[in-house]
This record gives sequence, C-alpha cells and structure tokens, in this order.
Amino acid sequence: MKYFTLLFFLIISPLMVSAGDERPSSVESLKIQEGVASYYGTKFHLRKTANGEIFDMTEMTAAHKNLPFGTMLKVTNLKNGREVWVRINDRLPQTSRRIIDLSKGAAEELKMVQDGIVKVKLEVPDEDSVASLMEHYQDEKPEDIRLRVYENPIVIERPDFYELFLDINLEKGLIALK
Repeated sequence: MKYFTLLFFLIISPLMVSAGDERPSSVESLKIQEGVASYYGTKFHLRKTANGEIFDMTEMTAAHKNLPFGTMLKVTNLKNGREVWVRINDRLPQTSRRIIDLSKGAAEELKMVQDGIVKVKLEVPDEDSVASLMEHYQDEKPEDIRLRVYENPIVIERPDFYELFLDINLEKGLIALK
C-alpha cells in the first residue's frame, strides 16, 4: 500500500498547480500607475505646452512627469469609476506629488472639477503600448511606473487517467504503469 501511495503522489504532484501562479487579468496588466490627479485650464489656455502645441483646455490632453509625448492613457476616477482617454502633451514638475495633470475638458468628463484633485488609475491601450514604454525607458524606468508584459500561459496536458493501469506485483516487488 505504501508503494501505491508513493507512486500516486509521484504521478499527481507535477499536475498540481499553485493558486499563487495565476496570471493577472489582461486589464490589470495594462495599469501603469495609480495616484493623485489634478487639472488645469483657464490660466494656461492657448499657451504653449512642453511639446510645442498650443494648449486647449477643452481637448482630452494631460501633463505627466515623464511619459513620452503622444502616449495615450485611460484615466479612471477611482471615486466614481468614470473614465476618459487622454494624450500626453505637457510636463508636470518632477517635484509634483500628483501623477497627472488633466485638461479641464478631461476633468469635466471624470466629474472631478468640483473636487479639484482625485485618486486615479492610469492604463495604456494594449500590451504593445507596455512593450513600447519598456523599450523607451530601457533600464531607466521611473520607480512609480509599473510596466509588465505577460507571456502566454503554459498549457499543461493532463494524462487521461481512464487509460492508466497500475500493475502491482508484491511477490516480485514490481510496480508498473500500463
């Protein structure tokens, strides 16, 4: 009986998968940052942004400390769940405690104008965007930005136990799988 138990665990143990090995959802893999957002408008309206564009407070744009100009982000207001897509075209000061400064138009879409500042989540459109940011930063990625690319999951083929036979011959001390 002890041989049977040992053999059973030798066969079954490689097939067990730890619950901690699960991949994050694809949506979670697109999140790159979470923190505080603010907005800017009238004072900077029709002035030049850091990338040379003229700022229009009604457009869906934003300032970030270091994301490349042109980066598209989905910004989610964590207070009410509202979302807006913005394009990075300006810079925040490196000393800012905020992670993003949105145009007034984007802030209105998020229903955050009354609050002034809210906690937000920043996501990129797809895994190609994550890979592009990884290439952009190479080994100098800012600590507060999370970039992860998840490989395709490993498929484990499980044996068909209906066709597995265990032959135990205690007289000869043999155990065989057929």
